[in-house]
Amino acid sequence: MTTPASVPPLSPRGGIPDDARQTADAVAGAKPTGVLVLADGTILYGRGLGAEGDAVGEVCFNTSMTGYQEILTDPSYCGQIITFTFPHVGNVGTNFEDIESQGPAARGLVLRADITEPSSWRAASHLDAWCRQRGLVGIAGVDTRRLTRLIRAGAPNGVIAHSPTGTFDLDALKAKAAAFPGLEGLDLAREVSCRQTYAWDETLWNLGAGYGRQENAQFHIVAIDYGVKRNILRCLANTGARVTVVPGDTSAADVLALSPDGVFLSNGPGDPAATGEYAVPVIKALIDSGKPVFGICLGHQMLALALGARTAKMKQGHRGANHPVKDKTTGKVEITSQNHGFVVLPETLPANAEETHVSLFDGTNEGLRMLDRPVFSVQYHPEASPGPEDSHYLFDRFIDLVKSHA
Repeated sequence: MTTPASVPPLSPRGGIPDDARQTADAVAGAKPTGVLVLADGTILYGRGLGAEGDAVGEVCFNTSMTGYQEILTDPSYCGQIITFTFPHVGNVGTNFEDIESQGPAARGLVLRADITEPSSWRAASHLDAWCRQRGLVGIAGVDTRRLTRLIRAGAPNGVIAHSPTGTFDLDALKAKAAAFPGLEGLDLAREVSCRQTYAWDETLWNLGAGYGRQENAQFHIVAIDYGVKRNILRCLANTGARVTVVPGDTSAADVLALSPDGVFLSNGPGDPAATGEYAVPVIKALIDSGKPVFGICLGHQMLALALGARTAKMKQGHRGANHPVKDKTTGKVEITSQNHGFVVLPETLPANAEETHVSLFDGTNEGLRMLDRPVFSVQYHPEASPGPEDSHYLFDRFIDLVKSHA
């Protein structure tokens, strides 16, 4: 059934029905041009932005106050529609530097307020134009606090749609949302991994100078790309490493043939158990080689699987730039940037591995290390981008391991 998405009819109690009440101010006197339909049939109306059309995915929320362009281009968000809890998005515009991959990785974005006009000397375009040019569907005018409360009960699947005419086939959208299988069991790393090996020498950004180049590399790091962020590669290069990036399905023999001094297991999207079907045997072989290994996010989860531990799907995941984590090896607390929907179960780690970091929000695992191998990993994103740089020390910790095993 095709339903015009005009202001919804009054409920028997009077006023606007619950599924649209939160957008009353957004659509009063005009047809809503955007809609978010959840798999349980919940409908949230608003104003469409970015590209026209619709996109399906898991609906999550991110609490970061900055870095929306980095978030939208983070490959770890493949398959997800991002709800930004910070209400003012777009005020610094978009540019050609604050990107973590070639294009948007997220499938859609949900905002409370309309995108604000750019107010930054670095801005090259408006966020709405950037989304439109890159096929990213968005919606504004949604009560993101209410939506976040729904997500906290368990990240729902949904469809986000934008139609300038304000006409939507709600039944078809509901069916599409209900048919989406969710992220559990999905190997999304194949969608975002590079297709061929390449070298990386770009270092971190500095005001007035932009990104630098690593010209005096002391060590060689091979980074296995399951959906790596560019700023992770920059952090590795910044430590004095020559970085070679290989596709996520590269064999252990091919990795070792590159003569690395250390191996990095990148972040990425999807279910670690699904990607682990081909990645875990490789990681096991790399551990057995004696090479130093450092994993982040999905790399952390699959490293745990390679050690015989288990992972589980979280209700709503950790996504934001304000997550406190305790480093149990030093006793220090760091504020971290996070983006993950699966978690390692620390009680399943083998005797030769231990938990090193723990979330102070919910006590979940945030890191591990092997006791008899130069191998460690963390669940969060130490490169930040966006977020505080409290965890940059982990890249130095990795290089110290590399130096001690050179």
